[in-house]
Amino acid sequence: MNPSNNNIETQDDIGTTGHEWDGITELNYPCPRWWVWIFLGTIVWAVGYWYIYPAWPVISGDSERGGTKGVMEWTQYKQLEESQSEIFSRRAENLEKLQNTSTKDVMDMPELYEFAVVGGKSAFKENCAQCHGSGGGGAKGYPNLNDDDWLWGGSLKELSKTIKYGIRSDHKNTRNSVMPPLAAVMGKDSVTKVSRYVAGLSKGSSSTAEGAKEYKQMCSACHGVNGEGNRIFGAPKLSDGIWLYGKGDEQQIESQIKSPQHGVMPAWIDRLGEDTIKQLVVYVYSLGGGE
Repeated sequence: MNPSNNNIETQDDIGTTGHEWDGITELNYPCPRWWVWIFLGTIVWAVGYWYIYPAWPVISGDSERGGTKGVMEWTQYKQLEESQSEIFSRRAENLEKLQNTSTKDVMDMPELYEFAVVGGKSAFKENCAQCHGSGGGGAKGYPNLNDDDWLWGGSLKELSKTIKYGIRSDHKNTRNSVMPPLAAVMGKDSVTKVSRYVAGLSKGSSSTAEGAKEYKQMCSACHGVNGEGNRIFGAPKLSDGIWLYGKGDEQQIESQIKSPQHGVMPAWIDRLGEDTIKQLVVYVYSLGGGE
């Protein structure tokens, strides 16, 4: 039985492309009419697009970034500028409010407070995170800004002063404190006793009486009788277990007594300006360690 189909077209009816493989011949079917119309439509659309929008970067140098402008003179840069105009307008409005509002009052204004926190966070990452960490957690020699332990105070006023003028910076209004090397004055035995005494202050050790006399005589004027510290001098608290250098063991404390380390924080007032510093103060305070 040899079935037949009258609808089957042969190469005699259509012709071939001349390609043949393994006995299979490629017929020269024409493109579907709908496909041809779509193809022609895309060509028309492309010509229209070239005419209306910038499309040829090598023909003309008259447009914003070189190339043809298009009759609408539209560019992605103009679109971006237009879309950001509202943002810039609101930012300018909030900056003006910030300039005319005290930092204390900003804390009670939710919208302005949020604006200051966002701006302060951005400024912090750009200028402060290299030393204090991206989240303000600090590192050895760089204070943690998330806790309640402050050398100079953690109020809005004190934070502002520290950021503006720095610590041991070259600004005339900088905060400054220096712990002198005491080994030559105290002697080796006294240094060892005081180190053991100070190490025990934060641990509640009952065996720290030795060295108390030397501590009271040489150290209490700055660090307090009970190691509570003194913010007037920027003298750290020694009784809370929070240490700027090391972990508060006897060897580290002895090293600090013999050869004190002093960190430096630059003054930011000339580089950042009042507006940015105010935002930084609000952000640092929002980390949870402010007072």
